Amino acid sequence: MGRALGWSVWLLLFASFEAVADLKVMVAVDPSDRESIVISVLDLQATLSRIAGQPVSAIRSEDLGDVMRSTRTGEYDVYIAPAHVAASALGHGYELIGSTERDETYQLVARPGAKTPSELKNGKLYLTQQDSVAAYMARGMLNESGQSLKMFQQVLYRRTSGAGLFAIDTGLVDATVAKQSDVSDWVQKNSSKASVLLSSRAVPGGMSVMLKKTLPDTVRTRLETWFLGPTGTISGIGRVAYHSDPANYRYVSALGNWTPSQLPGATIVTAIDVLGLQQKGVPVIDVRIAKEYHEKHIRGAISMPYDEKSLKDVAFDPAQDQWAGPEKLDKNLPVIFQCNGAECWKSYKAARVALSKGFKTVYWFRGGFPEWESTGFAVESSPAVNAEIPTQAVAAKSR
Repeated sequence: MGRALGWSVWLLLFASFEAVADLKVMVAVDPSDRESIVISVLDLQATLSRIAGQPVSAIRSEDLGDVMRSTRTGEYDVYIAPAHVAASALGHGYELIGSTERDETYQLVARPGAKTPSELKNGKLYLTQQDSVAAYMARGMLNESGQSLKMFQQVLYRRTSGAGLFAIDTGLVDATVAKQSDVSDWVQKNSSKASVLLSSRAVPGGMSVMLKKTLPDTVRTRLETWFLGPTGTISGIGRVAYHSDPANYRYVSALGNWTPSQLPGATIVTAIDVLGLQQKGVPVIDVRIAKEYHEKHIRGAISMPYDEKSLKDVAFDPAQDQWAGPEKLDKNLPVIFQCNGAECWKSYKAARVALSKGFKTVYWFRGGFPEWESTGFAVESSPAVNAEIPTQAVAAKSR
């Protein structure tokens, strides 16, 4: 009898524990950094479950581009990630707890004798993987200086950060981007004659911790207290001992992530403009992934996902991407392209592709779905089937 009662109590407690939704934690690691090797997700999951008082589901990912996308849709409750991912989260409903390392400065380092980035044209550039912090900073610093990754004859993406400096001194490449501390150490130890052409502003170092603002106050307080406390050590990474100025995250976001503020040939529109055009029958084309569209989208928008493989750069190569827009839409009729805001390149690229295909009237809603929703305009979900493309928007095959 007593044993049966004990089991009943245990089952009730287990059921109540299971009834609480899992707290979702994303640990995003840069393969070129040590965190990708030593971090223990299982240990972190067990620790945070105990701290939060509810189940925690922790996921580790090296696909930083997809993780950044997920910050815009709020897919996780906690992000432990490099600066560029954290910067995106900060602009989409998350608050900063701190980072595991001091601020860093990134530098564009070039072959001896080079004095300006333009001298590197048609050369070779060594970077860590395409969505790493260093590669992200490289694109941003080059864009800021009026250059592009496309100026290089070849961009070598590798998983070892320090090899870029070695490759410059041995003449294998013409430039790389690395942390200032690594550059200083390399120059001192190897008497390197490499030239520093560009330097970034302060960038939050290590891994940053971001919590969703909509978390229950008790849960958020427990997590924040632990992360910032003396025992709050993330297994394999260290303590969250630093708190970079939020302006540094905004700098990172604007430097490497935002689309250009203009698009020759297209008209940039606001949410209010889109509403007026939509009422006149101009279709709104949502080029986000289907999952995002199904969850929530501008009322009446049409899902036409842009499969983005090319660089987030003004000199992107559309041949690397896949998009059905030119075949499905009538180029003689006006059309509006939108995605996840100013830092989402898909609608920019779709608009550019449409213009190159001869579309007569192209509107680019740069603020995209975030601006529309924050304005309070109508949104809807469609978990089953995509919206039908209006007859007037379909390319008339008989013409």
